[in-house]
Amino acid sequence: MPDGGDPARVRVVASLAEVPAAEWDACAGDANPFVSHAFLEALEASGSATAETGWLPQHILLEDGEGRLIGAVPLYLKSHSYGEYVFDHGWAQAYERTGASYYPKLQAAVPFTPVTGPRLLLRPDAPADASETLIAALTEVARLHKVSSLHVTFPTRGEWEQLGDAGFLQRSGQQYHWENRGYGSFDEFLAALNSRKRKQIRRERRDAHATGLEIETLTGSDLETRHWDAFYRFYRATTDQRWNGAYLNREFFALLHQRLADRCVLILAREGKHYVAGALNLLGRDTLFGRNWGTIGNYPFLHFEVCYYRALDFAIARGLARVEAGAQGAHKIQRGYLPAPTYSAHWIPDRGFARAVENFLARERQAVAAEMEELTQELSPFRRDIEQKQES
Repeated sequence: MPDGGDPARVRVVASLAEVPAAEWDACAGDANPFVSHAFLEALEASGSATAETGWLPQHILLEDGEGRLIGAVPLYLKSHSYGEYVFDHGWAQAYERTGASYYPKLQAAVPFTPVTGPRLLLRPDAPADASETLIAALTEVARLHKVSSLHVTFPTRGEWEQLGDAGFLQRSGQQYHWENRGYGSFDEFLAALNSRKRKQIRRERRDAHATGLEIETLTGSDLETRHWDAFYRFYRATTDQRWNGAYLNREFFALLHQRLADRCVLILAREGKHYVAGALNLLGRDTLFGRNWGTIGNYPFLHFEVCYYRALDFAIARGLARVEAGAQGAHKIQRGYLPAPTYSAHWIPDRGFARAVENFLARERQAVAAEMEELTQELSPFRRDIEQKQES
């Protein structure tokens, strides 16, 4: 760790309940709800992210000489590679073919949440070298646990670059985000699209309502237990169908309602008195983050309306800068969500294995960059004159 007269101390805690919420949030800030004490501790308190589910908390705390928290990293000892959205199953298989064990490993992340945000959480008045201290602490904890690898997933680009400078291997990926270019209404957004895509979206929105469904956007005090009960049914129906199990339990959503209702934006579709589909979003300082979707029926274009178009309606009305629609899905491009880079950083002590991974990542980064450029050039729904104006 960096030398100097700073009497800072690093320690590891196995539960976020041991950390005062105000102290943690002073480091996490208020821009991204997923790194808040309320969200992360709800994952632990509900039993969604615990040793039993393969996510043993090993959070790093950096305290000054007076015991004040000035930095932190949400960190977990993992016994598998599920719920991460940065896939390393191939790495695990290759490593274990050598006769070594890939698990456990360490993961600096927000469990089950592919959202870019800070991972080196720092109080605004933290010393200049505090982030270096946290990075050094990460590798030291990895050595103490004798893990095969340490992964920092979905950090900010600045953190990604700093981790790369510290010797971490750099990986890139992509998601699809919508950027608010100062639209005053959904129609203004449509006006920026080419004619074919504009007509397509209008037709999809019309058809989504053709069956007589009512759609509600609920947040804060409008949210009630019955809304969460309905959404959880949809969430379970969808996760059980696709993945044969859910990462998040009902208690987690109850805690989310208690602690972060003002940050939750629940969009529900109702047929008569009965809810049939819904999407959960979380509200950041300038971003709406799409998280989970579920349905118990088959309704044409309802997924697009509830997950994408209603999210844009909300973001435009609130003057938000962007909507992040979650992982995967190139179909989002034609609906105004363009490719955006994501990042991860990886520390591997086995030098031979690290070289093999590094060679793979160099090729992968080039492929990701080329794909993003091609997708944007070939599939962007925006009018060329609008894009050229934005570039100039």
